Amino acid sequence: MPELVRSETVRGVATVTLDSPHNRNALSSALIEQLLAALRAAESDAAVRAVVLSHTGPVFCSGADLKETAAALASGGSTPPAGRLGEVLSAIWNSAKPVVARVAGPARAGGLGLVAAADIAICADEATFAFSEVRIGVIPAVISATVLPRLAPRAAAELYLTGEVFDGARAAAIGLVSASVPADELDAAVARHTDALVRGAPGALAGAKRLLHRGGDIDADLAALTELSIHHFGSPEGLEGVRAFREKRDANWVPRG
Repeated sequence: MPELVRSETVRGVATVTLDSPHNRNALSSALIEQLLAALRAAESDAAVRAVVLSHTGPVFCSGADLKETAAALASGGSTPPAGRLGEVLSAIWNSAKPVVARVAGPARAGGLGLVAAADIAICADEATFAFSEVRIGVIPAVISATVLPRLAPRAAAELYLTGEVFDGARAAAIGLVSASVPADELDAAVARHTDALVRGAPGALAGAKRLLHRGGDIDADLAALTELSIHHFGSPEGLEGVRAFREKRDANWVPRG
């Protein structure tokens, strides 16, 4: 199995790097499994005080692997990647260690769920984002568990319904990311945050995260949203949308003429 996720710990900070640039760091089953393993290792390592979620290549994460999704839906017997996305979001959200997302390039669909699940997210100004699900006949179901608590409601309605692309400045303005900075300042900005985080006591950091997430059962929410997501992927619109995306054409519901 190729290595799709790498992890390195330096001075208490575990950097977990998505390393599948050939498919824009898409969330395949293999990448999800390796990402979960890296997150669990960081969680269990007492030397790790904070986690940075980073990426190689120009794209942070393009969302679910649609090639694998199409194959899973065609076979009818395997779980599409969206069926396991909730496990990753839960691992990040519920981690006792603070997680910082370092976003140097575009994020789409499920990739935005990763950004929102992180406690702190720093992006480059030129990074772009989109809730592109409706354009392929599905909905941003699973990621809603982490995204909607972050976003301004009016912005969520606009961006969920239109699927329009927006930039780092707007992502910061609506609460999806903590800050948007020039690309050449991104690593320094991430380092400033991790330097501050490692000064916190481990137990106090974990307790502060529990305060921030008080009052909600994200795992129950994720389970229900996963069922909803799989339903839409398997619907006639979902099947047509994924097929149209892979064939690089408009779906059959887009008006012609």
